[in-house]
Amino acid sequence: NYTKGYSSMQMKVREATSNQAGSPPATLMSEIAQATYNQTDFLGVMEIIDKRMNDKGRLWRHVFKALVLLEYLLYSGSPYVVEYAIDNLFVVKTLREFQHIDESGLDQGANVRTKAKELTAVLSDRSRLEADRKNRGGMGRGGFNSQPMGSYRNQYASSSGRLPYGSGQSESRSRPGHNRGG
Repeated sequence: NYTKGYSSMQMKVREATSNQAGSPPATLMSEIAQATYNQTDFLGVMEIIDKRMNDKGRLWRHVFKALVLLEYLLYSGSPYVVEYAIDNLFVVKTLREFQHIDESGLDQGANVRTKAKELTAVLSDRSRLEADRKNRGGMGRGGFNSQPMGSYRNQYASSSGRLPYGSGQSESRSRPGHNRGG
């Protein structure tokens, strides 16, 4: 299996968000959620999710499964997943307009649009998200506001020299070359 320089955890995220029919396996999503408590794995997981959410057209399953995995991680992963997702909410919001009609005329983009709308609502209400994380027991290591790895932004900046796009920026900020569609 040619890994193209991806870590083993990134390969698992790619597997969970593959273009194959079917949902990502719960055991795989659980393993990925646990990995988000490790700084290096967290960054790698979010990098692949971000790449998948930026796929287009015929790769709609990449986008849809990335949203499904992100939703799972919001409830079962590190609190830094929540912070990262809120910082990058504009990416999810743009997917509310995702378009793809497959060769048989089915609007496969509808799946992505629906999931993006659901996630936008969740990410726009932090107190509800915190309560849902508590109710689902996804607070495993120290709670919603704890900082087991230190400050998310400090950790990210120290590991890569930059913050992920969207951090500290207006959610309406545009990214060149990222129009949605098939």
